[in-house]
Amino acid sequence: MQKKTWLLIALLLVIVGLLFTVGCQKKAVSQAKAPAPAPAPAEQKAAPKPVAKPPAGWNISQNNIYFEFDRSTLTPMAQDTLMRHAAWLRENSNATATIEGHADERGTNEYNLALGDRRADSAKAFLVDLGIAASRLTTISYGEERPLCMDQTEECWAKNRRGHFALN
Repeated sequence: MQKKTWLLIALLLVIVGLLFTVGCQKKAVSQAKAPAPAPAPAEQKAAPKPVAKPPAGWNISQNNIYFEFDRSTLTPMAQDTLMRHAAWLRENSNATATIEGHADERGTNEYNLALGDRRADSAKAFLVDLGIAASRLTTISYGEERPLCMDQTEECWAKNRRGHFALN
C-alpha cells in the first residue's frame, strides 16, 4: 500500500511539473521597426516594353525558343519571342498551341524527358502570365527524341535545346 502512495505522489508531481513547463509560453516582445524606405528608381522593376505586332505572315510555329544547357529558365531572348507569341495568340483568339519541350542528347532519356517537360511548362507559365488562357496551351516533352541537328557539337546541341510551338 505504501508503494502505491509513493507512486501516486510521484505521478502527481510529474503531471504538475509538465503543466508548468508546457503551460504558458512567453510572449515575444516585438520592437517597432521603421518602415522600409521605398526602393530607388533604379531598383524598381522596369515596366515591360511594349511588344510590336508580329509582321504579317508571322506564325508562332516558325519561331522556337532556346534554353541554356541543363536549364529550363527562360532567357531574355526567349522571353522576347514569347511576348511576340502572346501578341499573335491575342490576335488569333481561336488558335490553340502545343508547346513541345526538347533537350539535347546529353543525359539519360528519363532526365531529358523531365527537362523537356520543365521547359515546356516554363514557356506555358510565361504565356499564361501574359494573359493567354491556359486552356489554349498544352505541353508535351520529347526530350532528346526529335533533334533538329545530329552533329555532336555545342552549336548543334544548342539548336536541340528548344521549345517548339505547334498549332493545333
